[in-house]
Amino acid sequence: MQKRIYNFSAGPAVLPEDVLKEAQKNLFALPGLGMSILEISHRSKTFDKIITEAKADLKSLLSINDDYELLFLQGGASLQFSMVPLNLMPPKNKADYIVTGSWSKKAVKEAKRVGTVNIAATTEGENFKRIPKQEELKLDPEASYVHFTSNNTIHGTEWYKEPEVGNIPLVCDASSDILHKKIDVSKYAFIYAGAQKNMGPSGVTFIIIRKNMVERSSDSLHTMLNYKIHVENNSLYNTPTTFGIYIIGLVAKWLKKLGGLDAMYRLNKEKADLLYKCIDESGGYYKGHAEKESRSLMNITFNLASEDLEKKLIAEATAAGFDGLKGHRSVGGLRASIYNAFPQKGVEDLVSFMKAFQKKNG
Repeated sequence: MQKRIYNFSAGPAVLPEDVLKEAQKNLFALPGLGMSILEISHRSKTFDKIITEAKADLKSLLSINDDYELLFLQGGASLQFSMVPLNLMPPKNKADYIVTGSWSKKAVKEAKRVGTVNIAATTEGENFKRIPKQEELKLDPEASYVHFTSNNTIHGTEWYKEPEVGNIPLVCDASSDILHKKIDVSKYAFIYAGAQKNMGPSGVTFIIIRKNMVERSSDSLHTMLNYKIHVENNSLYNTPTTFGIYIIGLVAKWLKKLGGLDAMYRLNKEKADLLYKCIDESGGYYKGHAEKESRSLMNITFNLASEDLEKKLIAEATAAGFDGLKGHRSVGGLRASIYNAFPQKGVEDLVSFMKAFQKKNG
């Protein structure tokens, strides 16, 4: 199959074509090695070079200083919902959670198994259409950390800047917008992200942890749930997802070649603006789910006047080569996920399709 369709899936999601071609070229045998990346030992010099370069390039892209450690773990963000409180909540066993969608609700559920959770703010009563304002946050000064989800894949909302939490350590689930723009990592104590949206394939969880937070990990924790163990072993206590880390390294090099995260952000803004303009100028035919000041650049969620019309659009779009536009079952409607690797031409073509659909069915 020579022609690729447009993949609007929320994750696992679209990867850069240059990265896919590079991986394809070297899949049978890495240059000079005579074996595939899928076969090499995680203890080999070859893989040591792969993981070292991946970490160095990610540090460069995000301007991460030596106060932080980088990890590549497994279990997805869902395992981090448990590992974060197990490692970081003691000894006070209290934490603040800002609830802006389904994933932060799941994080709260696991944190409550460890200690007391204060819901610092939530927009659930508004069907998560917006991000809470700073003045709405009710923070506990004794909290061990404040947890928030930077981008809400299901509802299509995003934090444009971090919540201000004073001296309380800030923890972020950045699974669906990591690397979409430059952030000030020094404001965070801990960042975690499933790789399968903006970084690489599923199976790898990327973590940035401030070194002084590592000391909170108790020796009484089960070994595989202990951040200190993973830091001491450079993510190699057990066999890591070698192929996934290899792809993340290629994605990092692709981003650097593109001009870094400032250049990536400009492209992401242009793509999202094109689609939101189509929605806003449709005269109400297309209705965005998220309030304008909270709109995600990664996941554009919208509805039509009826479920039947939405099904018709999804069916015709799929036939035309636009895959993955069906919204999450908890929200309905449509969702166009346009992560870093999604091409601008794909957004332009979707806009043309949506305008033609409205003209024909309006």
